[in-house]
Parts: sequence; C-alpha cells; structure tokens
Amino acid sequence: MFCAAKKECTTFGQEVKLLSSELNRDKRYIIGVIGDIPALLTFWQMFKEQSNVEALREIGVVAAALPGQSVLPELQDDADAIPTYASYRAMLDSHPEINMVIEATGRNALVHELRNYLSPSVTLVEKDAASFFIKLLTSDKMWVACKVDLLHTQNMLKTIIDQLDQEILFLDREGRVHDANKTVLDRMKASKKTLMGRNYCSIFSGVDSPECEYEKDPFARTLKTGEPAETVTNAVDSDGRMQYFRIYTYPIFDEDGAVNHVVAIRRDITQRTSMEHRLQQAEKLASIGELSTYMAHEIRNPLFTISGFANSLIRSESIDEKAREKLSIILDESKRLDTILKSLMNFTRPTEAQVAEVDLNELVTTTMNVMSLPCQNQDVTATIDLDETAAKVKANPDLIKQCLINLVKNSLEAMGSGGKLLVTTAMTTDYVVLTVEDTGHGIPLDIREKIFSPFFSTRGKGSGLGLAQTRKIVDEIGGNVELTSKEGVGTKVTLYLPPLLAVAEEDESE
Repeated sequence: MFCAAKKECTTFGQEVKLLSSELNRDKRYIIGVIGDIPALLTFWQMFKEQSNVEALREIGVVAAALPGQSVLPELQDDADAIPTYASYRAMLDSHPEINMVIEATGRNALVHELRNYLSPSVTLVEKDAASFFIKLLTSDKMWVACKVDLLHTQNMLKTIIDQLDQEILFLDREGRVHDANKTVLDRMKASKKTLMGRNYCSIFSGVDSPECEYEKDPFARTLKTGEPAETVTNAVDSDGRMQYFRIYTYPIFDEDGAVNHVVAIRRDITQRTSMEHRLQQAEKLASIGELSTYMAHEIRNPLFTISGFANSLIRSESIDEKAREKLSIILDESKRLDTILKSLMNFTRPTEAQVAEVDLNELVTTTMNVMSLPCQNQDVTATIDLDETAAKVKANPDLIKQCLINLVKNSLEAMGSGGKLLVTTAMTTDYVVLTVEDTGHGIPLDIREKIFSPFFSTRGKGSGLGLAQTRKIVDEIGGNVELTSKEGVGTKVTLYLPPLLAVAEEDESE
C-alpha cells in the first residue's frame, strides 16, 4: 500500500509484491495502471480476488501512474514493489515494454488524452472494460470447479455401478456396446476395449449374431416404443446347470426426445426361479394331497369290496378254469390299483420315518452291491469313490437308500447301450454330499424344469414319482438337490444332506 509518510504507512508494497519481477517475465500483457490511490486500491483488490494462476501467467503489472498526486507514496521493500510515477508519460518513458494501459479513474478528459498520446502498439483499457475483463477471469476458476465436481460425480456413479451385481451395458441405436460395468468384465474375463462395438446379444447370450435369438427382444421393443422393456432367458452353464436371467432395457433420449442410447441390464434370477418352482410344486402337492384323500375314501372302499368278492369267487369249486383266470386278473389289477393309491398317499404325506445316524459310505457300499447285477446286465461300469472323512448324516437310512436306488435306476435307463456310473461321497462346510453321475444321453433343455415334478416321466411306464420323491425326502431333512446335465454327455444329481452334529441328544422324557 501507499505511505504518505514513513510513520503513516499502509501495506501497498506488501500487496503488490505478488506481481514482482519474477511474475512479469515472459508475460503476454505488460500492464501499466493509471489512477488515483482510491482507484488503484479498488482495482488491485478486484484483480487480487478474482484472478487466478492461469491469468497471472499471462498478465504482469509493472508500473503505476498517480497523476495529480502532490506527494508520491513511499514504498516498502523497493526491490520487489511496483514503482509509481507522477505522470503516465514518465511511466511509459521508464517502461517501454508496456503494451497495455489500464485507466482506473474513469475520468473522460484523461481517457481522451490517453487515446491521442498512446502509440498503436499500446492497448488502452478503460475502467469499465477493465472491470469486465477481470470478472471474465473468474470463468476459468468456475470451469475448474465445475470440472472437479463433474469428475467427482462421475467417479461416484462409476463406483456405484461397478459395485452392482447386475451386468450393465450402455448401447447405441444399433445395439453395439459403448460401455460396460465391472460385473460384465469380470464374467467375460475381458477388458473393456475388447467389448466395445460388439452386439449386446453376444455379451448376454454368448451368440455373436446381429439378430438376437430372444423370443421377445427387449432392445428392439425399447427402440420401437421408447419405453422400458424386459424378457426372461435361460442358459446352461459350463457345468451343465440351468440358469435363468431377466434382461431389462431402458431408453435414453436426446434433446429432441428421440432414443439415442439404451441401457441394458441383465440380472441372474436362478435362485428366485428355483424358489418359485418349489412353491409351485408345494401347491401341486397340496392339490394332490386333497385328491388322494378323496380317492382313498371313494375308491379304496369299493376296491376292497371288489377284491373280497373276487377272492371268495376264486376259491369256489363251482367256478371253471376260464372264469378263475379272469378273476385272477381282477385281483391282480385291484392290487395294482391299491399299490398306486398307497404310493400316491405316501408321496403327499410328510415323511414320518425315524431319523437316525446314517453312515453314508456304508449305505452306498451296501446299496451298490445290490445294484451291481443290474449294472452288469446293461454293460454299465459302476464305480464308487468314498470320502472317508465324511461325517455321518442325520436322516432315515431306508429313505436315503430309496433315494440312491431311484437315482441309479434313472442312470441305468439313460444308458441303454452301456456306459459309466460313478457314485461318490464328499464333505463340504455345511453338508455331506452324495453324487450319482452317469454318461447317458442327458436331459433335454426343454424338459429340465419338469424333471422333479410329480407324475412327470419320459418313459412309458412308472408313476413319475421317483425324482419328485427324492427331492421331497431330502427337503424334509433340511438338505438340497442339484441337477446338472448336458445332452450327449450325461447327467449328475447331487444330494446335499445335513451332517450329524456333535451335540447332546435331548431327553425325550422332559
């Protein structure tokens, strides 16, 4: 600041030190300022507050003129301060490098005088124009602030999208990929660069074709209607397990309201679909239970009467041999119908068998000894691989044996021309695992959902309750059943059985 006297000193020198000789080197604009002390102070405060680093690289103030001042202020730290002059002519003579003069007083007479005096190489900036350009310098600062805020928002949005379990693609109007989230890249084990420009169907379905094979392509519907769309698809993974996905597409509009991009999202709904199938099966079992109760009452009573009279007649001496044969057929069919009714009622009732300790390895060995002859008759090589460290199972041994026999029979029927059968036991963190794997013809994709449904059978004989009964038994003891199959390769059914825990048994007398 200015000092009218050494004892009445302001801090002008300290303020202007920022524009020292070091800052003025290689400047694009070398400036001399003309004005009285109040005008210079106002100008300097505005320049200091609103300029920025980029502006200071272009601008350098080298001198100031104080026309009309009777006493020039003394400066502190002369080596780094801006020199002041009693007239603008003295300032320009002492600093020929000045190429811009800022007139800070706004006096019209002084402005007119400067226009006539300054050479064409020196630009005159009047007070109002100087204020405008100084304020314009703030735009760069605002741009930097906006850029920082935009980058922060962009990084936050990218982090959120990358953390989602859903696979997300950003598509153009042709269905080509412009961007993808981390979930897609992790599944594809590929870089983002390799996915750019590919059709979205090749990412979501693995079919590299410009025409999506979806029954109802949601992308095409979104382009056509400008509204969100969705569809459900399925696929078989590398292990032969069925997976279900729901694909959503959302439009992104341009300023004219036309769809210019589409966001496609794929979500794995296999777990939910499995629960829905089980719920449907439970509802079906409830209906079958009601039907079986009705059948037991309405059919078994007359069936018992028919069997009784047939037995009485077949023992009668007045019946000839041909009639006796017909009565034998009636008895056999009555017994078969009674067996079907019992099987149906047993299937719909909760399993009431006593739960006990089951040595799964011993049970597998015993059961496969029994099933060895049917395997040999069909030229099937049966192998067992037992995990000696597997825990005992908390279940009913007869029911687990029934499950194993059902699975082995199914495998044998799938290997009519011979093959290999592998029965293994293993241990996971939560379950004891029993697996039956064959090299049969596999299960077609279109019937895989129905394979555990009651009364569903691919053969012309049988009740179709084998696999349904197996799942029911395992579910009731807190286990799980998993099926994997590949056509032409084989089928593997895995039973996850609850282990017997090392806890004291409760006293039933309490």
